[in-house]
Amino acid sequence: MSELPPYDSFLLVSFGGPEGQDDVIPFLENVLRGKNVPRERMLEVVEHYRHFGGVSPINEQNRQLIAALQERFDANGIGLPIYWGNRNWDPTFADTLRQMKADGKQRSLAFFTSMFSSYSGCRQYRENIIQAREEVGEGAPLVEKVRMGFNHPGFIAAVSDNLSKAAQTIGVSPAETKVLFTAHSIPMGMADNCDYEKQLRESCRLVANACGATDWDLVYQSRSGPPSQPWLEPDVLDAIVEMDEAQKLNTLVILPIGFVSDHMEVLFDLDEEAAQLCQQRGIKMARASSVGTHPDFVEMICGLVQERLGVSNEKPALGDLGAWHDVCPQDCCQYTPRRPPVGGGRPVQAN
Repeated sequence: MSELPPYDSFLLVSFGGPEGQDDVIPFLENVLRGKNVPRERMLEVVEHYRHFGGVSPINEQNRQLIAALQERFDANGIGLPIYWGNRNWDPTFADTLRQMKADGKQRSLAFFTSMFSSYSGCRQYRENIIQAREEVGEGAPLVEKVRMGFNHPGFIAAVSDNLSKAAQTIGVSPAETKVLFTAHSIPMGMADNCDYEKQLRESCRLVANACGATDWDLVYQSRSGPPSQPWLEPDVLDAIVEMDEAQKLNTLVILPIGFVSDHMEVLFDLDEEAAQLCQQRGIKMARASSVGTHPDFVEMICGLVQERLGVSNEKPALGDLGAWHDVCPQDCCQYTPRRPPVGGGRPVQAN
């Protein structure tokens, strides 16, 4: 095998979102293509977007993250130009890789805006990038992802800080309130073939220990499959009702630990539905911010890049699970045998 070229660029890999009313249905059709999601569920989500003018905040949040990363890259001497590509909306992976090819880029380090390992949060992105490289053709840059940072000290510090600040807004400390960490629910068939739950629980434990929260639970939100298909539970709304009925909740902090930005699902599921439920039940609720552009989170991404560049020999990780792998194993996060195979570690793929 010929020697690989040096890393010459950085790619922010994200989900994408509509930026106008006309984008909503085409965007959701992209998201749900090939998935067993009832159309009535899609139309329900359409209304969520309509409620916010058809504009998802995720793209602007990614622009803000890119600006924050550029500042830290410059400060840390990381000379990699930053590109951005989405799975489901502009700028698409194929368009971005085409631009990178035109710019002469050959090998890119990527950060996925997903902190936990699963098919939809990692492997599917890798498959999508492989498909985009095939579409672009000869000369498309290689793309290699940095490791998952779910237990990185920077991520834990950012989440802990946001939790403490949210608790202060309702006059309590994290030790004096119920805390619910939320993450996107996934089908059990997907959860059984990845470390999503294990990583989530470890992150929640580390955050709770860091800020003194003792009464906490991990719950889920945003399920989209048919009722007959088992998904991770409990749902955040069901959990609030059950906990409040078992022992009256006076205060509650909800923290979307499974999301890196306050995008549509956070705004609707938590700021709308969960907030209304808490108001109805007389629960004083605060919703903690996701990590967004928190300085510790941005510095974490810089650190993960520096690891792969060889600038740093350390791989900081808290807790018992240790630093996650840099290159995904061949069978990592498999979900269905109908999916195309993805090899591990070969330079022709996103790993």
